[in-house]
Amino acid sequence: MTRLLDRLAPRYGQKLFLLAALPLVLAVSAISLLVVQQSRRLAESEIAALEAELIAAKKVELKNYVTLARAAFYSVYASALPDDEAAKTRVTQILAAMTYGTDGQFFVYQYDGTNLVAPRQTELITRNWAGQADSAGTPVTDRLIELARDGGGYHTYLWPKPSTGEEALMISYVGGLQDWKWAVGTGVFIDDVLATTAAARAATEARVRDTFLWIAAITLIALLVVFLSGLLITTRERRLADGKLKALTQRILDAQEDERGRVARELHDSISQLLVGVRYALELAKRRQATGDPAVGDSLDKGISGLNGAIQEVRRISRDLRPGVLDDLGLGPALQALTESFSARTGIEANFETVVFRNRLDQEAKIALYRIAQEALTNIERHSGADTVNIRLRGNRSGGLLRIEDNGTGLPSGATESAGMGLRNMSERIEQLDGTLRLFSTRNGTVIEAQVPLSHMLPPEDPQKATA
Repeated sequence: MTRLLDRLAPRYGQKLFLLAALPLVLAVSAISLLVVQQSRRLAESEIAALEAELIAAKKVELKNYVTLARAAFYSVYASALPDDEAAKTRVTQILAAMTYGTDGQFFVYQYDGTNLVAPRQTELITRNWAGQADSAGTPVTDRLIELARDGGGYHTYLWPKPSTGEEALMISYVGGLQDWKWAVGTGVFIDDVLATTAAARAATEARVRDTFLWIAAITLIALLVVFLSGLLITTRERRLADGKLKALTQRILDAQEDERGRVARELHDSISQLLVGVRYALELAKRRQATGDPAVGDSLDKGISGLNGAIQEVRRISRDLRPGVLDDLGLGPALQALTESFSARTGIEANFETVVFRNRLDQEAKIALYRIAQEALTNIERHSGADTVNIRLRGNRSGGLLRIEDNGTGLPSGATESAGMGLRNMSERIEQLDGTLRLFSTRNGTVIEAQVPLSHMLPPEDPQKATA
Protein backbone atom coordinates (compact mmCIF):
# COMPACT_ATOMS: atom_id res chain seq x y z
CA MET A 1 0.00 0.00 0.00
CA THR A 2 2.82 2.38 0.87
CA ARG A 3 4.56 1.67 -2.43
CA LEU A 4 1.33 2.31 -4.30
CA LEU A 5 0.88 5.65 -2.52
CA ASP A 6 4.49 6.54 -3.28
CA ARG A 7 3.93 5.81 -6.95
CA LEU A 8 0.72 7.83 -7.03
CA ALA A 9 2.30 10.78 -5.20
CA PRO A 10 3.02 13.66 -7.63
CA ARG A 11 6.60 14.32 -8.53
CA TYR A 12 8.34 17.67 -8.33
CA GLY A 13 7.63 18.51 -11.98
CA GLN A 14 3.99 17.53 -11.60
CA LYS A 15 3.67 19.63 -8.46
CA LEU A 16 5.23 22.57 -10.30
CA PHE A 17 2.80 22.12 -13.22
CA LEU A 18 -0.19 21.86 -10.85
CA LEU A 19 1.00 24.93 -8.96
CA ALA A 20 1.15 26.90 -12.21
CA ALA A 21 -1.93 25.40 -13.89
CA LEU A 22 -4.41 25.17 -11.01
CA PRO A 23 -4.73 28.95 -10.41
CA LEU A 24 -5.05 29.46 -14.18
CA VAL A 25 -7.79 26.82 -14.46
CA LEU A 26 -9.67 28.22 -11.46
CA ALA A 27 -9.40 31.78 -12.74
CA VAL A 28 -10.52 30.84 -16.26
CA SER A 29 -13.37 28.72 -14.87
CA ALA A 30 -14.57 31.59 -12.72
CA ILE A 31 -14.29 34.02 -15.65
CA SER A 32 -16.11 31.56 -17.94
CA LEU A 33 -18.97 31.10 -15.49
CA LEU A 34 -19.21 34.84 -14.98
CA VAL A 35 -19.18 35.52 -18.73
CA VAL A 36 -21.80 32.83 -19.38
CA GLN A 37 -24.03 34.04 -16.55
CA GLN A 38 -23.78 37.69 -17.54
CA SER A 39 -24.30 36.86 -21.23
CA ARG A 40 -27.41 34.85 -20.45
CA ARG A 41 -28.77 37.56 -18.19
CA LEU A 42 -28.18 40.24 -20.79
CA ALA A 43 -29.61 38.11 -23.59
CA GLU A 44 -32.65 37.15 -21.50
CA SER A 45 -33.23 40.79 -20.67
CA GLU A 46 -33.03 41.75 -24.35
CA ILE A 47 -35.27 38.86 -25.40
CA ALA A 48 -37.80 39.72 -22.70
CA ALA A 49 -37.79 43.32 -23.93
CA LEU A 50 -38.25 42.13 -27.52
CA GLU A 51 -41.11 39.85 -26.49
CA ALA A 52 -42.76 42.65 -24.54
CA GLU A 53 -42.48 44.97 -27.55
CA LEU A 54 -43.94 42.37 -29.92
CA ILE A 55 -46.82 41.60 -27.56
CA ALA A 56 -47.46 45.30 -27.03
CA ALA A 57 -47.64 45.71 -30.80
CA LYS A 58 -50.10 42.79 -30.95
CA LYS A 59 -52.24 44.40 -28.26
CA VAL A 60 -52.33 47.71 -30.12
CA GLU A 61 -53.29 45.81 -33.26
CA LEU A 62 -56.10 44.00 -31.41
CA LYS A 63 -57.49 47.21 -30.00
CA ASN A 64 -57.48 48.76 -33.47
CA TYR A 65 -59.37 45.73 -34.84
CA VAL A 66 -62.07 46.09 -32.16
CA THR A 67 -62.27 49.82 -32.80
CA LEU A 68 -62.75 49.22 -36.54
CA ALA A 69 -65.41 46.58 -35.84
CA ARG A 70 -67.31 48.94 -33.52
CA ALA A 71 -67.16 51.60 -36.20
CA ALA A 72 -68.69 49.13 -38.67
CA PHE A 73 -71.74 48.29 -36.58
CA TYR A 74 -72.00 51.29 -34.26
CA SER A 75 -74.68 53.06 -36.37
CA VAL A 76 -76.93 50.00 -36.08
CA TYR A 77 -76.26 49.59 -32.35
CA ALA A 78 -76.68 53.26 -31.54
CA SER A 79 -80.16 53.50 -33.11
CA ALA A 80 -81.50 50.19 -31.73
CA LEU A 81 -83.36 49.46 -28.53
CA PRO A 82 -82.13 46.81 -26.05
CA ASP A 83 -84.72 44.31 -27.31
CA ASP A 84 -84.30 45.01 -31.04
CA GLU A 85 -83.63 41.49 -32.32
CA ALA A 86 -83.33 42.60 -35.93
CA ALA A 87 -80.56 45.03 -35.04
CA LYS A 88 -78.79 42.31 -33.05
CA THR A 89 -79.01 39.95 -35.99
CA ARG A 90 -77.64 42.63 -38.30
CA VAL A 91 -74.66 43.25 -35.95
CA THR A 92 -73.87 39.52 -35.65
CA GLN A 93 -73.88 39.25 -39.43
CA ILE A 94 -71.51 42.18 -39.75
CA LEU A 95 -69.11 40.71 -37.18
CA ALA A 96 -69.31 37.19 -38.67
CA ALA A 97 -68.26 38.58 -42.02
CA MET A 98 -65.21 40.37 -40.54
CA THR A 99 -62.48 37.73 -40.70
CA TYR A 100 -58.80 38.41 -41.32
CA GLY A 101 -55.70 36.36 -41.90
CA THR A 102 -55.76 32.60 -41.48
CA ASP A 103 -57.19 32.42 -37.98
CA GLY A 104 -58.48 35.97 -37.29
CA GLN A 105 -62.14 36.33 -36.29
CA PHE A 106 -64.43 38.30 -34.01
CA PHE A 107 -66.43 36.69 -31.22
CA VAL A 108 -69.52 37.75 -29.28
CA TYR A 109 -70.66 36.35 -25.94
CA GLN A 110 -73.76 37.28 -24.05
CA TYR A 111 -73.12 38.09 -20.41
CA ASP A 112 -74.71 34.76 -19.45
CA GLY A 113 -71.95 32.94 -21.44
CA THR A 114 -73.81 32.09 -24.66
CA ASN A 115 -71.73 32.45 -27.83
CA LEU A 116 -73.33 34.40 -30.65
CA VAL A 117 -70.50 34.89 -33.16
CA ALA A 118 -67.56 32.56 -34.03
CA PRO A 119 -67.32 32.43 -37.84
CA ARG A 120 -64.26 30.12 -37.96
CA GLN A 121 -65.48 27.88 -35.11
CA THR A 122 -69.22 27.62 -35.74
CA GLU A 123 -69.53 24.72 -33.28
CA LEU A 124 -69.33 27.29 -30.48
CA ILE A 125 -72.37 29.33 -31.64
CA THR A 126 -75.60 29.24 -29.56
CA ARG A 127 -73.94 27.21 -26.80
CA ASN A 128 -73.41 28.46 -23.30
CA TRP A 129 -69.71 28.47 -22.30
CA ALA A 130 -69.94 29.88 -18.81
CA GLY A 131 -67.19 28.42 -16.62
CA GLN A 132 -65.06 27.44 -19.60
CA ALA A 133 -61.28 27.15 -18.93
CA ASP A 134 -58.30 26.23 -21.12
CA SER A 135 -56.07 23.17 -20.69
CA ALA A 136 -53.91 25.04 -18.18
CA GLY A 137 -56.93 25.88 -16.01
CA THR A 138 -57.14 29.55 -16.98
CA PRO A 139 -60.77 30.86 -17.04
CA VAL A 140 -61.75 31.99 -20.53
CA THR A 141 -65.41 32.93 -21.04
CA ASP A 142 -66.08 34.24 -17.54
CA ARG A 143 -62.95 36.39 -17.63
CA LEU A 144 -63.81 37.86 -21.06
CA ILE A 145 -67.31 38.75 -19.85
CA GLU A 146 -65.89 40.26 -16.66
CA LEU A 147 -63.55 42.48 -18.69
CA ALA A 148 -66.46 43.51 -20.98
CA ARG A 149 -68.58 44.50 -17.99
CA ASP A 150 -65.67 46.65 -16.74
CA GLY A 151 -65.36 48.45 -20.06
CA GLY A 152 -62.76 46.32 -21.85
CA GLY A 153 -59.34 44.75 -21.48
CA TYR A 154 -56.84 42.09 -22.56
CA HIS A 155 -56.80 38.43 -21.65
CA THR A 156 -54.20 35.72 -22.47
CA TYR A 157 -55.10 32.04 -22.61
CA LEU A 158 -54.68 28.84 -24.60
CA TRP A 159 -57.08 28.36 -27.51
CA PRO A 160 -57.29 25.92 -30.45
CA LYS A 161 -56.26 27.47 -33.76
CA PRO A 162 -59.02 27.26 -36.36
CA SER A 163 -56.56 26.41 -39.13
CA THR A 164 -54.89 23.47 -37.37
CA GLY A 165 -56.99 22.62 -34.35
CA GLU A 166 -53.85 22.66 -32.20
CA GLU A 167 -53.86 24.66 -28.99
CA ALA A 168 -51.72 27.81 -28.92
CA LEU A 169 -51.32 30.89 -26.77
CA MET A 170 -53.74 33.66 -27.66
CA ILE A 171 -54.21 37.30 -26.62
CA SER A 172 -57.72 38.72 -26.85
CA TYR A 173 -59.13 42.21 -26.48
CA VAL A 174 -62.76 42.48 -25.50
CA GLY A 175 -65.15 45.39 -25.09
CA GLY A 176 -68.72 45.57 -23.84
CA LEU A 177 -72.04 46.58 -25.43
CA GLN A 178 -73.76 47.31 -22.17
CA ASP A 179 -77.24 47.93 -23.57
CA TRP A 180 -77.32 44.48 -25.17
CA LYS A 181 -75.13 42.84 -22.48
CA TRP A 182 -72.68 41.61 -25.11
CA ALA A 183 -68.92 41.00 -24.88
CA VAL A 184 -67.43 41.75 -28.30
CA GLY A 185 -63.77 41.10 -29.09
CA THR A 186 -61.12 39.43 -31.17
CA GLY A 187 -57.82 37.66 -30.57
CA VAL A 188 -54.50 36.88 -32.19
CA PHE A 189 -52.23 33.92 -31.63
CA ILE A 190 -48.75 34.81 -30.45
CA ASP A 191 -47.01 31.56 -31.36
CA ASP A 192 -45.03 33.54 -33.95
CA VAL A 193 -43.81 35.84 -31.15
CA LEU A 194 -42.91 32.83 -29.01
CA ALA A 195 -41.14 31.22 -31.97
CA THR A 196 -39.15 34.43 -32.54
CA THR A 197 -38.12 34.66 -28.90
CA ALA A 198 -37.35 30.94 -28.80
CA ALA A 199 -35.11 31.32 -31.85
CA ALA A 200 -33.42 34.29 -30.19
CA ARG A 201 -32.84 32.23 -27.03
CA ALA A 202 -31.47 29.35 -29.08
CA ALA A 203 -29.13 31.71 -30.91
CA THR A 204 -28.03 33.18 -27.60
CA GLU A 205 -27.35 29.73 -26.15
CA ALA A 206 -25.39 28.85 -29.28
CA ARG A 207 -23.29 32.02 -28.92
CA VAL A 208 -22.74 31.35 -25.22
CA ARG A 209 -21.76 27.78 -26.01
CA ASP A 210 -19.36 28.93 -28.72
CA THR A 211 -17.88 31.51 -26.35
CA PHE A 212 -17.43 28.85 -23.68
CA LEU A 213 -15.78 26.54 -26.20
CA TRP A 214 -13.44 29.34 -27.31
CA ILE A 215 -12.53 30.04 -23.69
CA ALA A 216 -11.95 26.34 -23.12
CA ALA A 217 -9.78 26.14 -26.23
CA ILE A 218 -7.75 29.20 -25.19
CA THR A 219 -7.39 27.73 -21.70
CA LEU A 220 -6.22 24.43 -23.13
CA ILE A 221 -3.67 26.22 -25.30
CA ALA A 222 -2.51 28.22 -22.28
CA LEU A 223 -2.19 25.02 -20.24
CA LEU A 224 -0.19 23.43 -23.03
CA VAL A 225 2.07 26.49 -23.15
CA VAL A 226 2.48 26.35 -19.36
CA PHE A 227 3.14 22.62 -19.51
CA LEU A 228 5.67 22.91 -22.32
CA SER A 229 7.33 25.91 -20.70
CA GLY A 230 7.48 24.08 -17.39
CA LEU A 231 8.82 21.01 -19.12
CA LEU A 232 11.52 23.03 -20.87
CA ILE A 233 12.39 24.92 -17.69
CA THR A 234 12.40 21.73 -15.64
CA THR A 235 14.57 19.96 -18.21
CA ARG A 236 16.95 22.91 -18.37
CA GLU A 237 17.08 23.26 -14.59
CA ARG A 238 17.60 19.54 -14.21
CA ARG A 239 20.48 19.65 -16.66
CA LEU A 240 21.97 22.61 -14.83
CA ALA A 241 21.43 20.87 -11.50
CA ASP A 242 23.02 17.70 -12.85
CA GLY A 243 25.94 19.74 -14.12
CA LYS A 244 26.31 21.51 -10.78
CA LEU A 245 26.00 18.21 -8.96
CA LYS A 246 28.67 16.67 -11.13
CA ALA A 247 30.91 19.70 -10.60
CA LEU A 248 30.27 19.57 -6.86
CA THR A 249 30.97 15.85 -6.77
CA GLN A 250 34.17 16.42 -8.72
CA ARG A 251 35.20 19.21 -6.34
CA ILE A 252 34.52 16.95 -3.38
CA LEU A 253 36.60 14.21 -4.97
CA ASP A 254 39.34 16.72 -5.80
CA ALA A 255 39.23 18.06 -2.25
CA GLN A 256 39.48 14.52 -0.88
CA GLU A 257 42.40 13.76 -3.16
CA ASP A 258 44.09 17.05 -2.24
CA GLU A 259 43.62 16.31 1.45
CA ARG A 260 44.92 12.78 1.02
CA GLY A 261 47.87 14.13 -0.93
CA ARG A 262 48.58 16.72 1.76
CA VAL A 263 48.39 14.13 4.52
CA ALA A 264 50.57 11.76 2.48
CA ARG A 265 53.16 14.50 1.88
CA GLU A 266 53.22 15.47 5.52
CA LEU A 267 53.57 11.82 6.58
CA HIS A 268 56.37 11.35 4.06
CA ASP A 269 58.15 14.66 4.62
CA SER A 270 57.92 14.81 8.40
CA ILE A 271 56.80 11.59 10.10
CA SER A 272 58.65 9.29 7.70
CA GLN A 273 61.91 11.24 7.96
CA LEU A 274 61.66 11.45 11.74
CA LEU A 275 61.05 7.72 12.02
CA VAL A 276 63.96 6.99 9.67
CA GLY A 277 66.19 9.14 11.88
CA VAL A 278 64.95 7.25 14.95
CA ARG A 279 65.73 3.96 13.24
CA TYR A 280 69.29 5.04 12.40
CA ALA A 281 69.79 6.30 15.96
CA LEU A 282 68.59 2.99 17.43
CA GLU A 283 70.74 0.94 15.02
CA LEU A 284 73.78 3.07 15.95
CA ALA A 285 73.01 2.61 19.64
CA LYS A 286 72.80 -1.15 19.09
CA ARG A 287 76.19 -1.28 17.38
CA ARG A 288 77.80 0.86 20.06
CA GLN A 289 76.31 -1.32 22.75
CA ALA A 290 77.73 -4.41 21.04
CA THR A 291 81.23 -2.83 20.92
CA GLY A 292 80.95 -1.36 24.40
CA ASP A 293 81.12 2.19 23.12
CA PRO A 294 80.20 4.56 25.96
CA ALA A 295 78.43 6.93 23.47
CA VAL A 296 75.47 4.57 23.27
CA GLY A 297 73.51 6.93 25.53
CA ASP A 298 73.83 9.78 23.04
CA SER A 299 72.37 7.61 20.28
CA LEU A 300 69.42 6.65 22.51
CA ASP A 301 68.83 10.31 23.40
CA LYS A 302 68.69 11.19 19.67
CA GLY A 303 66.23 8.35 19.07
CA ILE A 304 63.99 9.51 21.94
CA SER A 305 64.13 13.09 20.67
CA GLY A 306 63.17 11.90 17.20
CA LEU A 307 60.22 9.95 18.61
CA ASN A 308 59.05 13.03 20.50
CA GLY A 309 59.18 15.00 17.27
CA ALA A 310 57.18 12.33 15.46
CA ILE A 311 54.59 12.37 18.21
CA GLN A 312 54.28 16.14 17.92
CA GLU A 313 53.87 15.88 14.12
CA VAL A 314 51.14 13.26 14.52
CA ARG A 315 49.33 15.52 16.96
CA ARG A 316 49.64 18.46 14.56
CA ILE A 317 48.30 16.52 11.61
CA SER A 318 45.46 15.16 13.76
CA ARG A 319 44.64 18.66 14.97
CA ASP A 320 44.51 19.96 11.40
CA LEU A 321 42.17 17.15 10.37
CA ARG A 322 39.86 17.48 13.37
CA PRO A 323 40.91 19.61 16.35
CA GLY A 324 39.91 17.95 19.60
CA VAL A 325 39.74 21.29 21.36
CA LEU A 326 36.78 22.22 19.14
CA ASP A 327 34.72 19.42 20.63
CA ASP A 328 36.11 19.71 24.16
CA LEU A 329 36.29 23.48 24.76
CA GLY A 330 34.34 25.10 21.95
CA LEU A 331 34.93 27.34 18.96
CA GLY A 332 36.70 30.19 20.78
CA PRO A 333 39.56 28.10 22.22
CA ALA A 334 39.84 26.17 18.95
CA LEU A 335 40.26 29.40 16.95
CA GLN A 336 42.71 30.68 19.56
CA ALA A 337 44.83 27.56 19.15
CA LEU A 338 44.56 27.78 15.36
CA THR A 339 45.68 31.42 15.42
CA GLU A 340 48.67 30.73 17.67
CA SER A 341 49.74 27.75 15.56
CA PHE A 342 49.39 29.84 12.38
CA SER A 343 51.47 32.68 13.83
CA ALA A 344 54.16 30.32 15.11
CA ARG A 345 54.39 28.48 11.78
CA THR A 346 54.29 31.44 9.39
CA GLY A 347 55.71 34.32 11.41
CA ILE A 348 52.63 36.42 10.54
CA GLU A 349 51.25 38.35 13.50
CA ALA A 350 47.82 36.89 14.22
CA ASN A 351 45.42 38.37 16.81
CA PHE A 352 42.23 36.69 18.03
CA GLU A 353 39.44 38.41 19.94
CA THR A 354 36.18 36.95 21.19
CA VAL A 355 33.59 37.28 23.91
CA VAL A 356 31.59 34.55 25.61
CA PHE A 357 28.36 34.05 23.69
CA ARG A 358 25.10 34.44 25.55
CA ASN A 359 24.01 31.48 23.45
CA ARG A 360 26.04 28.55 22.15
CA LEU A 361 26.66 27.66 18.53
CA ASP A 362 25.52 24.22 17.48
CA GLN A 363 28.00 21.66 16.21
CA GLU A 364 27.42 22.34 12.51
CA ALA A 365 28.04 26.07 12.98
CA LYS A 366 31.20 25.46 15.01
CA ILE A 367 32.70 23.18 12.38
CA ALA A 368 31.72 25.51 9.51
CA LEU A 369 33.20 28.64 11.11
CA TYR A 370 36.35 26.79 12.12
CA ARG A 371 36.86 25.47 8.57
CA ILE A 372 36.21 28.93 7.14
CA ALA A 373 38.85 30.40 9.43
CA GLN A 374 41.23 27.58 8.54
CA GLU A 375 40.69 28.08 4.82
CA ALA A 376 41.05 31.86 5.14
CA LEU A 377 44.36 31.56 7.03
CA THR A 378 45.64 29.12 4.39
CA ASN A 379 44.79 31.61 1.62
CA ILE A 380 46.40 34.47 3.59
CA GLU A 381 49.56 32.42 4.04
CA ARG A 382 49.80 31.47 0.36
CA HIS A 383 48.57 34.52 -1.52
CA SER A 384 48.07 37.71 0.52
CA GLY A 385 51.60 38.78 1.48
CA ALA A 386 50.12 40.13 4.74
CA ASP A 387 52.06 40.53 7.97
CA THR A 388 49.08 41.03 10.29
CA VAL A 389 45.81 39.12 10.64
CA ASN A 390 42.94 40.00 13.01
CA ILE A 391 40.22 37.47 13.80
CA ARG A 392 37.10 38.47 15.76
CA LEU A 393 34.30 36.17 16.90
CA ARG A 394 31.22 37.65 18.53
CA GLY A 395 27.47 37.30 18.79
CA ASN A 396 24.83 39.81 17.77
CA ARG A 397 21.07 40.04 17.25
CA SER A 398 21.37 38.23 13.94
CA GLY A 399 23.40 35.28 15.27
CA GLY A 400 27.14 34.64 15.31
CA LEU A 401 29.68 36.62 13.28
CA LEU A 402 33.24 35.62 12.37
CA ARG A 403 35.38 38.44 10.90
CA ILE A 404 38.85 37.81 9.43
CA GLU A 405 40.88 40.82 8.30
CA ASP A 406 44.40 41.05 6.85
CA ASN A 407 46.58 43.87 5.54
CA GLY A 408 47.75 42.06 2.42
CA THR A 409 47.59 42.98 -1.24
CA GLY A 410 43.95 41.98 -1.63
CA LEU A 411 42.38 39.74 -4.21
CA PRO A 412 43.14 40.13 -7.93
CA SER A 413 40.52 41.88 -10.03
CA GLY A 414 37.67 39.48 -10.87
CA ALA A 415 38.73 36.92 -8.30
CA THR A 416 35.42 37.13 -6.47
CA GLU A 417 33.51 36.31 -9.65
CA SER A 418 35.74 33.38 -10.59
CA ALA A 419 36.21 32.16 -7.03
CA GLY A 420 38.75 29.46 -6.40
CA MET A 421 38.27 26.25 -4.50
CA GLY A 422 38.88 27.87 -1.11
CA LEU A 423 36.30 30.64 -1.54
CA ARG A 424 33.77 28.21 -2.99
CA ASN A 425 34.24 25.88 -0.04
CA MET A 426 33.69 28.74 2.40
CA SER A 427 30.60 29.94 0.51
CA GLU A 428 29.07 26.46 0.32
CA ARG A 429 29.69 25.79 4.00
CA ILE A 430 27.93 28.97 5.09
CA GLU A 431 25.07 28.43 2.61
CA GLN A 432 24.42 25.03 4.19
CA LEU A 433 23.69 26.93 7.42
CA ASP A 434 21.43 29.49 5.63
CA GLY A 435 24.01 32.12 6.57
CA THR A 436 25.82 34.78 4.57
CA LEU A 437 29.43 35.18 3.49
CA ARG A 438 30.67 38.67 2.61
CA LEU A 439 34.03 39.43 1.02
CA PHE A 440 35.59 42.91 0.84
CA SER A 441 38.95 43.30 -0.89
CA THR A 442 41.08 46.36 -1.65
CA ARG A 443 44.78 47.03 -2.20
CA ASN A 444 45.11 47.51 1.55
CA GLY A 445 43.80 44.07 2.49
CA THR A 446 40.87 41.70 2.55
CA VAL A 447 37.96 41.25 4.97
CA ILE A 448 35.88 38.08 5.20
CA GLU A 449 32.68 38.06 7.29
CA ALA A 450 30.75 34.86 7.92
CA GLN A 451 27.31 35.34 9.54
CA VAL A 452 25.53 32.37 11.15
CA PRO A 453 21.76 32.85 11.73
CA LEU A 454 20.05 32.60 15.10
CA SER A 455 18.63 29.21 14.16
CA HIS A 456 22.07 27.76 14.92
CA MET A 457 22.29 29.37 18.37
CA LEU A 458 21.38 27.10 21.28
CA PRO A 459 20.09 28.14 24.72
CA PRO A 460 22.89 28.87 27.21
CA GLU A 461 24.10 26.31 29.68
CA ASP A 462 25.56 27.04 33.09
CA PRO A 463 27.03 30.56 32.84
CA GLN A 464 30.28 29.33 34.43
CA LYS A 465 30.66 26.82 31.59
CA ALA A 466 29.31 28.86 28.67
CA THR A 467 31.70 29.02 25.75
CA ALA A 468 31.57 29.93 22.11
